[in-house]
Amino acid sequence: MLPGWSRESIAGKPADIFHPPGIERPRFAILFLHVHSDTLQLPSDNAAYTAELARHGLPCCAPHGMRSWWADRVCPEFDPHRTAQRFLLDDVLPWMAQRWQLSPRAVAAAGISMGGQGAVRLAFRHPEVIPVAASVSGAFDYHEVYGQGLPLDAMYESRERCRQDTAILHIDPNRFPPYVWFACDPTDTQWYRGNDRLHEKLTAMGLPHVADLETSAGGHSWAYFDRMAAPMIGFVSEALRAESRRLV
Repeated sequence: MLPGWSRESIAGKPADIFHPPGIERPRFAILFLHVHSDTLQLPSDNAAYTAELARHGLPCCAPHGMRSWWADRVCPEFDPHRTAQRFLLDDVLPWMAQRWQLSPRAVAAAGISMGGQGAVRLAFRHPEVIPVAASVSGAFDYHEVYGQGLPLDAMYESRERCRQDTAILHIDPNRFPPYVWFACDPTDTQWYRGNDRLHEKLTAMGLPHVADLETSAGGHSWAYFDRMAAPMIGFVSEALRAESRRLV
């Protein structure tokens, strides 16, 4: 764990917490959702994301979600009764608001791969709580890995039920987060099409978003993830400030 981070418990679950140096009373914060991996790969161990959080003065909460896909479905690996999404909404976000004395709509959701799709889907479903969402290499078509012996198989009855719960099918043009950013390396053969499909649908619906589907830096890899740390955190920082001005 890098300097500036600590590990705390939220409703009995571990979470890594970053408080930027020199910031006594932050105005905004990031809920950071991690990747799908047998071994947790968290921003608390990542120099690129930690540096950007510090540069923008943004505190961060990175809960441990196992391989839950951050969905509103019970994942036994995460919890036998509570879904990861309910944990975020009922426990993590209130904890963040209290910890940093945040105003409403002052939290952005961001993530990588599994976490990227989880952040965007959370904002699509709850834009009144999460006005800003950002994703790097979002695994939006995660139904494509259904049936491969992952915990995902126990979460959904079928591949089709899994597909129906993906972020693109939760878009409501009447309830939409005003700030959405996502990026995917064009050589990311597994997840690029889902990002492109999301961009196509949002464009067709006339919904505001920023999509970088051209920058290439190593496909679905940490070389690319780290390359996109600055644009992702930069977008989140400016979007949270813009949202606060809009609410005045």
